[in-house]
Amino acid sequence: MPNVTVSPGAAPVMQVPLAAQHKWALLLTAVLFKRLFWEQWLGLNGLLFMWTAVALQLWLLPRPQRGAWPFWVAVGGTLLSGVLMALYGSVMAGVAGWVSLALVLALVRWPALRSVSYALLTSLENFLHAGPAAANALWPAGRTADQVRRGWFYGRLLGLPVAALLVFHGLFVLANPRYARLTEQLTEALLRWMEWLYKAISVGHVLFWGLAGAVAGAVVLRGAARHYAERDAQSPEVLERRRVRARRFFRLPDLRKQYVVALAVFGLLNALLLLVNAIDINWLWLGYHPATALEMKQFVHEGTYVLIFSILLAMSLVLWAFRSNLNFYVPGLPWLRRLATAWVLQNAVLAVSVGLRNYYYIVATGLAYKRIGVCAFLLLTLFGLGTIGLKIWQRRTTYSLVRLNGWAAYALLLALAAGNWEVWMVRYNLQRQRLHIDLSFLLELPGRALPALHARRAVLAAPGCTPVLMRRAWAETSDVEVAPPFALQQLAASTRAWCAEYEAHRSWQSWNYADWRAYQTVKAASGPPVP
Repeated sequence: MPNVTVSPGAAPVMQVPLAAQHKWALLLTAVLFKRLFWEQWLGLNGLLFMWTAVALQLWLLPRPQRGAWPFWVAVGGTLLSGVLMALYGSVMAGVAGWVSLALVLALVRWPALRSVSYALLTSLENFLHAGPAAANALWPAGRTADQVRRGWFYGRLLGLPVAALLVFHGLFVLANPRYARLTEQLTEALLRWMEWLYKAISVGHVLFWGLAGAVAGAVVLRGAARHYAERDAQSPEVLERRRVRARRFFRLPDLRKQYVVALAVFGLLNALLLLVNAIDINWLWLGYHPATALEMKQFVHEGTYVLIFSILLAMSLVLWAFRSNLNFYVPGLPWLRRLATAWVLQNAVLAVSVGLRNYYYIVATGLAYKRIGVCAFLLLTLFGLGTIGLKIWQRRTTYSLVRLNGWAAYALLLALAAGNWEVWMVRYNLQRQRLHIDLSFLLELPGRALPALHARRAVLAAPGCTPVLMRRAWAETSDVEVAPPFALQQLAASTRAWCAEYEAHRSWQSWNYADWRAYQTVKAASGPPVP
């Protein structure tokens, strides 16, 4: 594959001319992207494009560069995400797919890349330069100038014959009625074609063609943006003791004074967090009594995000304390490590307490996107606290922690993309023992959740159930309790509206199995209309 070099502040310049197979791959990839994604939602188009892009990498990639395991992990994630797009058509599957493809495009050019963050930055830089590189590869500037000069030469040469043709054409139109009628028909056809072309060439089409060209260039050309790859290669996994010779604007104290400061910080904060954790264990773990829905909402919203921020701040504090030569201060390192480990473990306990808050909120009010996101973030936080322990005891660098947490976040993204969360939320929220149901949230879910809603119509119609219709007006939110018959009417109206929209806008590009299955199920067994 031809290499691409990037000069600072300039677009990539091809070192060698593109082979015919690369030119065809570039054109076909741009046309395929435009045909699959123009005014379409994610679905079968994601599967086709992701798998085609991976096939192009395996076809155009030289064999010696196929050894690194991160590349094959990203390839597997891309293929899996494509399947999930065709299966669910969800936003999370789309995010996982494009992130996976970006990793593939970076790792295929630089197999030695180890960090997800550096790989994504490499792909982003290549994408920004891909459009000009693709245009220059297909229509080099020098060749374009030669073609313009040649066109001007032949234009002047053929000027007299064309003028004679127009003169005699006018004479024949005046002299021959049949020739004039044929000319009129051809002119009308040409005008209709030009009108269609004018409508087709809109600003949106032009911009989308530009996006298609940039994506095709990133997939086929893969510019050699080596800046982040070099930084990744130069980043060590384990700290080494270094003597600081450069002058600093703020002079740091010696290691003993740094050790005293860090010891005092961890000692005082451990005592404070011990008190907070003792309160949470006694209150949340052992003796919690469910409150009202409003009290629970305030309890979670006012505390959860603040506690999450405090955990992230605590992790940053450890990174600050163990950032450099303090890791090699032998006289006080054991005590410092013990206090820092206790600080990490106490933050893990705090994360569990945050998870319990979220769990109690889910039990009281049901599942929702943000509540699932909090659970996923807490899992990633616990993993991050574990890697902080590696930094404390193994002198890991910050780069090592970012690398490990980056791959963990990527694995979590694939796991979230694989879930049929909307259906699971409906099944959990519509339980017989639940008295209050957020009906508006359930009706706003994608259409693939409708079969699960219809399967639990009896729960909405139960005498003891009171669906709550959340009416959102500007910044104010009010709960309106509705009777079961009205809830069933709202479900029927939402079903009819979604089916009509599905019939009007369905296409093979945005087809996905979940929506197709939901449409077939709802149309076949939606039940009798509710008066």
